[in-house]
Amino acid sequence: MPRNLQVSVIGYDDELCTEAAYDTAQELGKEIAKAGLVLVTGGRQGIMRAVSQGAKEMGGMTIGVVPWESTEKANEYCDAVIATGVGQMRNFFVVYSGDAVIVVGGGAGTMIEVVAAYLKSKPIISIRGTGGVADRLADQYVDERQLVKIIGVSDPSEAVKKVLQLLHHHTNMRPRLSLGERNSA
Repeated sequence: MPRNLQVSVIGYDDELCTEAAYDTAQELGKEIAKAGLVLVTGGRQGIMRAVSQGAKEMGGMTIGVVPWESTEKANEYCDAVIATGVGQMRNFFVVYSGDAVIVVGGGAGTMIEVVAAYLKSKPIISIRGTGGVADRLADQYVDERQLVKIIGVSDPSEAVKKVLQLLHHHTNMRPRLSLGERNSA
């Protein structure tokens, strides 16, 4: 039986998150849910909260992988919370859990996640104009090995289309049924 496609969204926490990046992430969450993808984030505030909120508004499924030993501090839009108790090491769990990674803004923690995804040759899509790591790495390789090029896109809709295009050849995975499809099944 095929499993659901999962996309990890990484980016700014609440400390550095701009209003424009937050709004972009919220729209991205809606696009992810409409496409039937399962959302994986770090479960905190900032981009993680915004993208989860957008996904929930459209009936999507959200998973938060938090750095703490408890699920209590996860943002309120997480359907499922994985408490790791490993601090920033949880960044690896976030990107390893996605079939693809989308970057919205981001600082040092996001850079760690991008490098982890790059070393595993995961598809990485960066939304230009959201600042930070997303803007710096769009259309670049992390290093001279050129394992995977970070694909720069201009908006959330294009990011999700690119994820689906890059993952279409995986026959053991599929988008989730939308809310309407689940009700009619």
